[in-house]
Amino acid sequence: MSEPIAASGNVHWAGTGLSSGSGLAELAGAARRVTLWGRSVAKAERRLADLGLSGRVAAADIAGLPVAVGPGDVVISMLPATEHAALLRLCLDRGAHFACTSYVSPELAAADGPARAGGLVVLTEAGLDPGIDHLFAHDLVARARKAVGDGPASVRFTSFCGGVPAEPNDFRYRFSWAPRGVLSALGSPARSIEKGEPRTVERPWEAVTEYDLDGEVFEVYPNRDSVPFVAQYDFPDGWRPETFVRGTLRLGGWREAWRDVFAVVRDGGPADLDALATELAARYPMRPGDRDRVVLAVELDVTTGSGSWSGRYLLDAVGDEHETAMARTVSLPLAYGVLEILAGSTPAGLHRALADPAAAGRGLTFLRGRGLDCALSTPDRTGEI
Repeated sequence: MSEPIAASGNVHWAGTGLSSGSGLAELAGAARRVTLWGRSVAKAERRLADLGLSGRVAAADIAGLPVAVGPGDVVISMLPATEHAALLRLCLDRGAHFACTSYVSPELAAADGPARAGGLVVLTEAGLDPGIDHLFAHDLVARARKAVGDGPASVRFTSFCGGVPAEPNDFRYRFSWAPRGVLSALGSPARSIEKGEPRTVERPWEAVTEYDLDGEVFEVYPNRDSVPFVAQYDFPDGWRPETFVRGTLRLGGWREAWRDVFAVVRDGGPADLDALATELAARYPMRPGDRDRVVLAVELDVTTGSGSWSGRYLLDAVGDEHETAMARTVSLPLAYGVLEILAGSTPAGLHRALADPAAAGRGLTFLRGRGLDCALSTPDRTGEI
């Protein structure tokens, strides 16, 4: 492992969107200096006022960020994923560490070698999903390996996450971020493992199934490519995944409520999707006073020839008058990752959510201490080892 260059204590948080929440406050109390960079100083100041951080965090125009970053600083990109690469190049040029909550893109992956050589940390997938889901998965796998070992076993793994209205509406959803991104995700194929074999669905909504979570019935469907995460979650060679799905969770009735949306995603062109996104943003926004809800459930079942082990992590959070559940659950794990960088605990190079078992345990302790109920259940089962 490469030793990182010492963190300077300066943190640059780029982006003033709705996911900038409690995590920013955590860093304000720990870093030497924190600056919130917005599209204008006024926009950054308004966001700080909303968060009760005026006077504790500096506000600045993001146009000035390139000249402000120095060696050992930490740059956090809460900008759209398409803008991460430019900020990462800035960090590599200036000898600064980088953090974001997005999935690893080819541009981010390519920075692993240069970051290691330069003693820099590149932290990715450090939010909710991806992020907390990784912590849950690594902890469950470590517990199962301790219980049943690494020998031959049949495995079922599911990880479902969604942001939904705390009070359901007829559309079964409200938009807290750009609808165009939601529609684009629906139009992307998804790959998972079913009955022991990889399975690809071109239209994820055609693979919706019901998901009973302690008596409440949701609807879930696969997204992106789940298969590489079998290795990322350190499944032993002896474990055979019969089911391995990472996917999206929605309220019951969502598939029926979105039937007309699916038709446009399937048959429409870019202009049709843009028009639909504008319409949906106007009809179903997250309004002042609305409360959101975040549900993340990660389950692992391992069966051997002599017994079995099962475990589940459940995070079920509701927003309040001070902060949305989404902002809390995205920004707090990000802050934990940045605090580890500031402490010099993270080796140089590319990392996903600091998700080795030891780091996962520390991260879960941190989140619980900030009011996120990461509930672990390992129900007794006949023949359990």
